[in-house]
Amino acid sequence: MERRDFLVASAAATAALTAGLPAAEAAAAPHPAPGPEPHPAPKPSPLSLWYDKPAAQWLEALPLGNGRLGAMVFGGVNTEQLQLNEDTLWAGGPYEPANPKGLANLAEIRRRVFAGQWSSAQSLIDSSFMGIPVGELMYQTVGNLRLTVAGTGDVTGYRRELDLDRGVATVTYSRGGVAYRREVFASHADQVIVVRLTAGGRGGLSFSAAFDTPQQAGTDSPDLLTAALEGVGQTREGVTGQVRFRALVRADAHGGTVRSENGTLTVTGADSATLLVSVGTGYLDYTDASGDHRARAEGPLNAAAAVPYEELRARHERDHRALFRRVTLDLGTTDAAGVPTDQRVAAFAETEDPQLIALHYQYGRYLLIASSRPGTQPANLQGIWNDQLSPPWDSKYTININTEMNYWPAATTNLLECWEPIFALLDDLSQAGQKTARVQYGADGWVAHHNTDAWRGTAPVDGAFWGMWPTGGAWLATSVWEHYRFTGDRDALRRRLPVVEGAVRFFLDSLVLDPGTGHLVTCPSVSPENAHHNGVSACAGPTMDNQILRDLFDGYLAACDTLGAPSPYVERVRAARDQLPPMKIGALGQLQEWQEDWDAGAPERQHRHVSHLYGLHPSNQITKRGTPDLFQAALKTLEMRGDAGTGWSLAWKINFWARAEDGARSYKLLSDLLTPSRTAPNLFDLHPPFQIDGNFGATAGVTEWLLQSHTDEVHLLPALPPQLPDGRVKGLLARGGLTVDLDWRGGALSHARLAARHDGTVRLRTAVPVDVDAPGHPRRPPVERPEDTVAVFEVTGGRDYTIKPR
Repeated sequence: MERRDFLVASAAATAALTAGLPAAEAAAAPHPAPGPEPHPAPKPSPLSLWYDKPAAQWLEALPLGNGRLGAMVFGGVNTEQLQLNEDTLWAGGPYEPANPKGLANLAEIRRRVFAGQWSSAQSLIDSSFMGIPVGELMYQTVGNLRLTVAGTGDVTGYRRELDLDRGVATVTYSRGGVAYRREVFASHADQVIVVRLTAGGRGGLSFSAAFDTPQQAGTDSPDLLTAALEGVGQTREGVTGQVRFRALVRADAHGGTVRSENGTLTVTGADSATLLVSVGTGYLDYTDASGDHRARAEGPLNAAAAVPYEELRARHERDHRALFRRVTLDLGTTDAAGVPTDQRVAAFAETEDPQLIALHYQYGRYLLIASSRPGTQPANLQGIWNDQLSPPWDSKYTININTEMNYWPAATTNLLECWEPIFALLDDLSQAGQKTARVQYGADGWVAHHNTDAWRGTAPVDGAFWGMWPTGGAWLATSVWEHYRFTGDRDALRRRLPVVEGAVRFFLDSLVLDPGTGHLVTCPSVSPENAHHNGVSACAGPTMDNQILRDLFDGYLAACDTLGAPSPYVERVRAARDQLPPMKIGALGQLQEWQEDWDAGAPERQHRHVSHLYGLHPSNQITKRGTPDLFQAALKTLEMRGDAGTGWSLAWKINFWARAEDGARSYKLLSDLLTPSRTAPNLFDLHPPFQIDGNFGATAGVTEWLLQSHTDEVHLLPALPPQLPDGRVKGLLARGGLTVDLDWRGGALSHARLAARHDGTVRLRTAVPVDVDAPGHPRRPPVERPEDTVAVFEVTGGRDYTIKPR
């Protein structure tokens, strides 16, 4: 459901449910009484994070999300805390960041760069070319719902767990002879967070619930069954806070009494109780925060209150599993899997625990499902989970790697729907970035730099050293052609082509001739966040820019050809593409990060960003068989950079070494990631502090061990680590519209299945020669074998094909 449709539906639900009732009566209208407690709780899943004590800090709490609403569940005994987020609660409001001084100073900035006056150019960028304000706006917390639970006596049998397969967090324990149980989930189907509390003894459940928040907000009790929190996001960076929000919690108890007074909800002497939590904001889109935040909170709450708990949970689980169960991964299990999750991470380097890799892998998929759904905001630097008003790096969208990394597993792990918010973001940026392009570059089309936020800021921000990078929007725009490579969806490609064309038009206008080389280059630019001389990053035509623009131009040309779409830009795009600087190999044998061979003397030779290897991953411009010299130079660069890195940097290196078909080295980097310094007790990735991109990047990297398709051939088990000789995976996606299942034994493929979504030609690469069959059809498909281990054959949409070693 699109966001505006959701608003309309919410308002309609509110009106229908309260029609004809005075406000007080409507609020206190009777709720359907739940029946007896259901069948016994589900057995613990092997795909569970679990712990034997409550969370003592945020990085031990367990994340729930429905794409829009997020909750971190602490699992306390005396006090339960749900830290809450809503994906549109950002500081500030709509603003226009384009700097009107930019264009007048652009020519002089470029002159200084080309003259080698990089520090002077960088100073002029800082004084005349940065966005207004220089910083963007931050994602902010709603606050907390805290439950104070009555009870005395020693606690025994405590267990806290997050079942990834169900999307449900559970707390169980016994106290004073009474068994207590809590279930919490964030329902996408019903757009509420649901908390179910039960006590084994009749009338044994008593607790209070109230909101608190660091925001400027107040609490109240709108009716006898509901408590509320209402406030507005902060004013920051000189931009007035405009996002109003309202959070509601309503109780439905079986047995006992419920009372809400002065913002505190009290349940006394109940057998069980269900709490429904809803949050609404006034954010409509990046230009408008005037929506009815109250209706957006009340509509889902009222609708969900009419549904029995068992049905709410069943609807949630069906919706979640429809995505989550598309992929299964089995790497084997050892005794190491029998201890709490945080202990497994602490011991991973010294134990054999392949199931932790599978758990961490599926956790990445779980987090993407929980933080990115059609109609929501994209997953930001922390997904949707943030407990602060000033989170690290503002918890916004860093589009010089981190946002893109968030979505690397979307297609390959069969979560195409979760990719949709990126395309909505591109729609917004293609509009918002037009003024930045015109005002600061005098260019047609649109541009976005290294960061953006809920208000779709597109100008350079933070400072010239980091922010003067004009290719962030272009990188995001390459997703359009990549989506088509996976899906063959011509309608989506046609619909999104104008966004790509807008990015192309900007670079056709803004690329300039390098007087020293005759190539067309971006100027000014940077190689993301890295200095080529002390304190200086400003440059012209860094390697990553040229690689991204090749992909942007090639994807545009391919899309126009595929669609037969007439375009006045095709010849200009071809000419500009051919005039981009080539990738170069430096004196040390490395792939150069800049046009000049500065790598050896760069201040940070082991910098966390390895931006110029974009051509190796996620792109396909550097490959083992297609460009062997550049491939060796990329490996030399990886050796020079070293294996150390922040969480997300390690995740990118996992992918680099997988593309190098070196599973052992890639596995070693995953082992470095799965340590307490880089992985929190709740498996959140640590930069440190928390950044979610490392979770998503690691999941994508493990997929690259098992399946690669970036070179227009499907490569089975290209980088299988020797540490994982036996296993199976089902449901992965390959480019060309293929769903792939794999079994391997003793480090070698034993069986594979390819399910074709549409007609096409498959070029299949394996370690040994294979036979191809089409079960249920009278004859095997004809197979060409240009190499012993390459099979080329035609597939028909809707049919399955089996692959076995000969």
